[in-house]
Amino acid sequence: MNRILCVMLVVLFASCNDAIDIRQVGRLDAANSFQSVEDLNGGLLAVYNQWDLTPEIALSSNFTDELAIGFDSGGQGFALYDFVLNAGSGAASDFWVRNFRVNNRATILIEAAGNVTPDASEQDDYNNILAQAHFIRAYANFEMLVYFSPDPRDDSAMAVPVIDFIAPLTIQPRRNTVGELMTFINDDLALASSLSTVQSDPTFVSRDAITAFRARIALTRGDYPTAGTLANQLLANYPIADRAQYENMFLDADNTEIIFKLERVLNDSYDGQGATGAVSAGGWAGARFAFVSATLAGSPYFEMDRSVFDLLDPADIRFDVNVSTTSVISPDYPNDPDPINNDILVIQKYPGSDGRPLMNDLKVFRSSEMLLIAAEARAAANDFPGTAALIKQLRDARFGSAQPLDTYASQQAAFAAVLQERKIELVYEGHRYKDLKRLGTAAGVGIDRDPIACGLQSGACTLAASDFRFTLPIPIVEINANPGIGAEQNPGY
Repeated sequence: MNRILCVMLVVLFASCNDAIDIRQVGRLDAANSFQSVEDLNGGLLAVYNQWDLTPEIALSSNFTDELAIGFDSGGQGFALYDFVLNAGSGAASDFWVRNFRVNNRATILIEAAGNVTPDASEQDDYNNILAQAHFIRAYANFEMLVYFSPDPRDDSAMAVPVIDFIAPLTIQPRRNTVGELMTFINDDLALASSLSTVQSDPTFVSRDAITAFRARIALTRGDYPTAGTLANQLLANYPIADRAQYENMFLDADNTEIIFKLERVLNDSYDGQGATGAVSAGGWAGARFAFVSATLAGSPYFEMDRSVFDLLDPADIRFDVNVSTTSVISPDYPNDPDPINNDILVIQKYPGSDGRPLMNDLKVFRSSEMLLIAAEARAAANDFPGTAALIKQLRDARFGSAQPLDTYASQQAAFAAVLQERKIELVYEGHRYKDLKRLGTAAGVGIDRDPIACGLQSGACTLAASDFRFTLPIPIVEINANPGIGAEQNPGY
């Protein structure tokens, strides 16, 4: 189903000029915009339309060790690749403004629902609309927690302002603590869980999506027992895809291990190239790496970093999914006199669908992520054989044959193995930046790009996971409108 078609019909959701998307004079009130359950459903589709993963994909791949500068580059993304990140960076403003906008629009819908009395036959639809609105608001706020809090595990650390109402023009909020923001998020998820009547749905928020989100939250917060329990619950119902299913999943033709994804279809508002090389991306997911198509002839301005390529075995289906067959692979890369032109690793994670190159659904929660959450929980409990067994289970599925069972001598080694497998399995899906922030220090792993390609570009090849730039700064656009919050800027900026 194309959930985007009716988005522009919702008059209430005009574009915003600041982080809070304030009420404006003459704006149509929620009570007048939403008078029926059908109206609420239209509003929900508009809220979904604000939800996009391409900024996370762009930030994670460009800033970390997933990308190298492509042979067809015109300078896109150079600053972020060089670890230049400050209050004026597009990443900071996008993650702040975009997520507060989602928060605001979900809040408008929730407020409006209070003015609608459903018929008995509409009650389930009404409840599910509210459940999804609360979930999407929780997701937006958790994204801000992860990116803007220096320590999402510390309840006393600074987070972002909690805005649980339609903000007036005069608001100049200060930062709330992690604990206060988590209360807001957990309250939303509790309501979503109590209201949802749909157990499973790959393209709309369901009870299983709520469980997956809770598992990810528990992992981020360091609550490993809860993370492991919730992940294992989902693994019982969402098997790991086999090789054919895995390949088809990234052609949008198989949902075996999809718990939830954001659908992208022809003629929706994301059907376009978007801002190439920018975190405020939008558009096709594959346009984060290439201008035309996921091929050598498709003008790739970013390529796969050798640190990713060297982890991919050609016998692993993940090699086929991620590396275009049109790539030029140097047979002796370390000694190649011209690696820029003789080693061109074209990224094929988003080849396109429905006849549209580079346009693919955005995978929000997959069962393989749940397996890796369970593996990390085992490592945290010093169950190293359990960690190894789960990683082997994933590799067996991806190779289509039994793979060796690893052994780990320490928790650091087990954590490092989980991070490496996540780098392979979840590459170009927006996880690496968050993974390194959460686990890099404990695993002894940071950004570690291939020194040859990186050295030819800028020499910005390594960065410790403890670096302050694994937390985004409060953007200058917010500080200009809300000067008091400038005193609460994150360390290092």
